[in-house]
Order: sequence, then C-alpha cells, then structure tokens
Amino acid sequence: MIVAENLHKAFKTKTGLIKAVENVGFQAEDGRITGLLGPNGAGKTTTMRMLYTLMTPDQGRVLVDGLDASTQAVEVRRRLGVLPDARGVYKRLTARENIAYFGELHGMSAAHIRERTKVLSKALDMEDILDRQTDGFSQGQRTKTAIARALVHDPRNVILDEPTNGLDVMTTRALRGFLRELRDEGRCVIFSSHIMQEVAALCDTIVVIAKGTVMAAGTADELRAQTGEANLEDAFVKAIGNEEGLHA
Repeated sequence: MIVAENLHKAFKTKTGLIKAVENVGFQAEDGRITGLLGPNGAGKTTTMRMLYTLMTPDQGRVLVDGLDASTQAVEVRRRLGVLPDARGVYKRLTARENIAYFGELHGMSAAHIRERTKVLSKALDMEDILDRQTDGFSQGQRTKTAIARALVHDPRNVILDEPTNGLDVMTTRALRGFLRELRDEGRCVIFSSHIMQEVAALCDTIVVIAKGTVMAAGTADELRAQTGEANLEDAFVKAIGNEEGLHA
C-alpha cells in the first residue's frame, strides 16, 4: 500500500518560486488500481517522482507498506517497480540483457532472473523481441522492456507514469490486461494519465489532480456524485474547474 500525506513541492526559477504540488494526499490500496488523472502540467509527474523517491517532498511524506520514503528510501525502492516518464533502455543490450541487468542490481540470482524473465516475457507478449538488441525498437517495444525490467524483482507496489503514452491500440489493450493481472495478484498499482477514458476503463480509484492539488477522489460513481454530474467526463471537467487540457 502507498500513502501520500500532505505533499508539497516547489521549484525555484528565474521569475520566482513555482509551486508544482501543494497539499496532495491520497491512499493507494493493495489489490486496486489507483489512477492519477489530470491535464498536462497538473503536477502528476512531480507527485509520482516523490512517490518513488526520486524527489524529496518539501513538506509531507510518502509511506510504502508503512515505510517512510524519505528516511527508509533504500528499503522502499526494493518494494517498488517503477516505469518513470523517461523510457530509456540500454540500446546496445538486448531486451533480455536489460531485464537481467536490473535483476542483478536487485541482488537476484541468475536462476531467479531467468524465471522472472520467462514469466514477464509471456505476460507482456515479448518473446519475439527478447533476444533482439533494443536499438531500433518501437516505442511499444521499449515500453514493454522498461516495464519488464521494472518488475523483474517481483515488487508488491507498481508505479507507472503515463504507461500507454505513444502506444498503438493493440499494445495499449495488452498493457491494460497486464495491469489488471497485477491488480488481481493483490499488488498496489498506481498510474498517471491525462486521458480520462483510460483511467475510467482501468481504475478502481481515481484521484483528480489539477493546479498541483487534489480536486476530487473516489470511484467513478463517487466522482459523479461529488460533482452532481451524470457523465464522468462532465464530472472531470467540473472537478478541475475548466476544460483546458482535457483529452477525449
């Protein structure tokens, strides 16, 4: 389980202090998919980076399975599988070698890495690319490789920053099925998106973020009830306060 409590993050610029995240709080439970939904520039990626210890909050804290991400960062990272906003893979290595390298970083044995690679390759339908050098991979193939290496150590908590960005329809459908499998295994899954329909199709809980703060949170039915709108798209627009950045 991942808990965000009163998160704040600001950045210094030449024109002054910009508040990227202000008082963001929510709880992502095991066995559920929690979606962070909001327009571009809403503060989703900054929030995600604090969740997986890449950034330290100016105020507030993140708890992963009860561990404080600021003071117990190494142990927290062992419990996380992360697909960041950058999808970089090592181009001179094959997909299998990329996965194995991350397994080695987590202290896994060669036998365990082979076992996990087999499981993930089947789940992500990447057997045909597993032993190809990743230089020249399509965006979907790079994403599959990045997800597999993020999950090689079998983490109970999974964080994905806009995982379907740039993917074709069939790859997106396959990835959605994979995320549901992770949820059904009892894992905590968090992913961010600016596409409302994607979040609505996948998520048990939706956290709407705009202007760096949480505007609404709950199930799809609860969001409709909170906003007094019968349509989820109308509920989202009402929650963020305007229609700018809405992607149909």
